[in-house]
Amino acid sequence: MAANHTIIVGVSASPASLEAVTVACRAAKATRSRVLVIHVIEVKRSLAVNAELDAEARKGEQILRRAEEVAAQAGVTVEAELLQARQAGEALVEEARNRHADALAIGLGTSPVLGHFRMGKTAAYVLQYSPSSVWLIRAGSLPAHTHVEETAGP
Repeated sequence: MAANHTIIVGVSASPASLEAVTVACRAAKATRSRVLVIHVIEVKRSLAVNAELDAEARKGEQILRRAEEVAAQAGVTVEAELLQARQAGEALVEEARNRHADALAIGLGTSPVLGHFRMGKTAAYVLQYSPSSVWLIRAGSLPAHTHVEETAGP
């Protein structure tokens, strides 16, 4: 990935999405790319897509603030955006397409069924339709104590 490119990170309340922010920030520092974190509020079909969803918007803003904190700990300033859409995967792919993103990163949570791996609808959609490289970050893939400087190669 060349300098001045864009990495989009879809964030949610899951710890895996914060790990995706960390991974994106590491890559951004190495390549001088910008990082855009996006939280998508999925709107029920019974409501207008632009309906006022105050509680969900507050929660989304909290998620974005946490992602900004994680990025700041990695030494990266990110842009943050809150979107409303019917499906998060479609919104993330559309943003990646519109912004000519080089990569789209999302976190994968753990499965409630021990020993089985299941991918959610957002990850499946992103994998199938993203015009960009897709980075799937599985929960627990980074040690909690890991810092950007500690993982830099020789």
